[in-house]
Amino acid sequence: MRVEGRDEAVRRMTERGIDARAIAVFEDYWQQLAEGAQGTIPESTIEPLVDVPELAAIEVDDDERRAALAKVAVVKLNGGLGTSMGMSGPKSTLVARDGLSFLDIIARQLMGLEERHGSRPPLVLMNTPRTREESLAVLERYPQLAQQDLPLDFLQSMEPKLDAETLAPVSWPQDPSLEWCPPGHGDVYVSLAASGLLTQMREAGYRYAFISNADNLGATCDPDIAAWLLAEGIPFAAEVAERTLNDRKGGHVAVRRSDGRIILRESAMVSDDEQDLFQDTGRHGWFNTNNLWVGLDDLDELMRERDGVLGLPIIVNRKTVDPRRKDSTKVIQVESAMGTAVEAFEGSVALRVPRTRFRPVKTTNELLLLRSDVFELDEQSRVVSRIEHAEPRVSLDGNYTFVADFDERFPHGPPSLRECTSFGVEGDVTFGEDVAAVGDVEVVAAEPARVADGTRLTGRAVLSTG
Repeated sequence: MRVEGRDEAVRRMTERGIDARAIAVFEDYWQQLAEGAQGTIPESTIEPLVDVPELAAIEVDDDERRAALAKVAVVKLNGGLGTSMGMSGPKSTLVARDGLSFLDIIARQLMGLEERHGSRPPLVLMNTPRTREESLAVLERYPQLAQQDLPLDFLQSMEPKLDAETLAPVSWPQDPSLEWCPPGHGDVYVSLAASGLLTQMREAGYRYAFISNADNLGATCDPDIAAWLLAEGIPFAAEVAERTLNDRKGGHVAVRRSDGRIILRESAMVSDDEQDLFQDTGRHGWFNTNNLWVGLDDLDELMRERDGVLGLPIIVNRKTVDPRRKDSTKVIQVESAMGTAVEAFEGSVALRVPRTRFRPVKTTNELLLLRSDVFELDEQSRVVSRIEHAEPRVSLDGNYTFVADFDERFPHGPPSLRECTSFGVEGDVTFGEDVAAVGDVEVVAAEPARVADGTRLTGRAVLSTG
C-alpha cells in the first residue's frame, strides 16, 4: 500500500481540525492495515476469565455513596443515529417509554440520584455533529443540568473512510459527507483529552468517568460501584454479566496468556474458523455490557505516556462508502472498541453485575419490550421489571423494522406482555387497544390484518384480512 494514501488522509484530517492525538491513532491503525493486520485475537492466545468480583457482594453505607457520587462524571455515548431503525436523528431522542425519550430518562435518573443520595454526577454526552443540536435541545428541558461544572457535551473525532483496495481516502462526490466516519467508540478516550474535558474533570475533583451507551437505560450510575472503586483504588472496571445463548455473538472478556491481563474480544476480532469457540458460552462465560468505569488520573497518565495512542486493538470494519448502496465503493473503517481499554490499564478488573444493567435497544424488538407493561419507571426513573419470570423473547418481522412502521402497527402501544413468555409476529398486523399476549404467542398473517380490541392471544394465531 502506498504511503501517499496515508499522507493524504492525514492532510484531510489536519485541514478538518482533527486533534493531533486522534491523527496519531489513525496513523498507527493505517500502518497496521498496510502490514496486513486483520484485527483478530486467536483462541490460542487467551484463556477463560474465571474469578470475577460481584456487585452484590459490595457493602457500602449512605455516606460512602454520597461521597462517591460527588467524584464521578457520567459520559453517555450519543453518536447513534438509529439508521437501522429508519431514523435520521439521534436514537436517544426516540421515545423509550411513558412519552419520555432516552435522554429524558437519563436526565431524570441523575436527578433521582440527587433526591436519594444528595449528590448528582454531571452528565456529558459524546456527540457527533449530526446528533449534537437535537440532543442538547432535549436537555434544555432540565435547567438543573445547566448548573453543572462541566459542559453538557463534546464531539467525537472523525476520520476518512479508506478505499479497501488502496487504503487511500475514498472519494464520493455524490455526497462528500459519506467520505468520513467516526472511528468507533474507542475514540472516547482521545476525544475526552482533545476536547479538554479530561483536564476539566480532574481539575474539578472528579476521579472516575462512568461511560456507557445512551440507548442502555439499565446503565445507571451505581453509587455502590463508585464507592468500591474509590476504596480499592481500581484504575479501570468493565461491567460484565453472565453470558447466555442469546449473548453468544457479543463481545466477551478473557485473560491474555502472555501477560495475564484481562482483554475484550469482539466477534469482528475472531476468524471464521474460530467462531464456534468464540460463541462457546460454557468456555467464555462473561459478556461485556459496555458499562465502563475509568480512573481519570490513570487515563491522563496513560495518554501522556503514549502520546495519545493507547494501543487499543484495531477493528477492521468493511463496508461500502454509501451504506445504502451495495454497489458503491468498498471501504474500510478503522475502529476500536472502548471496552478493549481494559487491557491498557495495569490492575483493571471485570465486575459481575445483574442483567438489569444491560437493557440496550438496538431493534424494535427491544423497543417493544421496553415500552410494554413488563417494565415501569420507579421513583428514580430506573427501568424495573414488574414480573417474576424471565422476560419474554420478542421477534418482529421486517414490517416492524423501522420505527414509523412499528408505531403505526401499535397505535395504542404494545400488547400486555406480563403473562407472556415469547411474542412473535410474522406479517403486516395492526394491534388494537387492550390486547394481551399469554404464554408463547405467534401471530401470523399472509395479508394485512388487525387484532381486535380486547383480544387475548395464546399459542399460534393465524389471522385473515381485516
